[in-house]
Amino acid sequence: MIAELGYAALLIGTLCEGETIVFLAGLAAHHGYLSFPAVVAVSVVGGFLSDQILFHVGRRYGERVYARFPGLAAKAPRVRALLLRWDVLALLLIRFLWGVRTVAPLVIGSSGIAPWRLVLFDFLGAVLWAFVLAGLGYFAGQAVQYWMARVDLTVVLFLMALALVAGTVWNIVRARQR
Repeated sequence: MIAELGYAALLIGTLCEGETIVFLAGLAAHHGYLSFPAVVAVSVVGGFLSDQILFHVGRRYGERVYARFPGLAAKAPRVRALLLRWDVLALLLIRFLWGVRTVAPLVIGSSGIAPWRLVLFDFLGAVLWAFVLAGLGYFAGQAVQYWMARVDLTVVLFLMALALVAGTVWNIVRARQR
């Protein structure tokens, strides 16, 4: 099933958000369900297309989008500050910044940067992003396989239970803070 639908799911996932699905696709590539070069290629295409769509929405409807979604407008100054301080570096690496990944293309599009610069540096950033995340997934699979062969099952179950409890506590704390 993963081999049959994996690339389509990866493309849809990278069009919507991306980080987790690219990591998991790298993990699937490690286990032989998907091809690593194909995972990187599909991730680049999906991430690049997603950003380009959002850039053009930001270029054309930026202020209307901010008026409609105040949460996006609150993050816009942070992205603009990054663009002013580190122009090219921000265009290359903005997709790695948690919390501004989805709003950044809208803000960049509304900032008046030349479209050719957006295309060039976004494509290079998409390639870097795809290699890093898919590679992390691939090598995480290798590390898990290595440690699973050497660790007792009770230790693994204890660590999984600990992670479940920690995640539950984290979600409860965050919900109460809101």
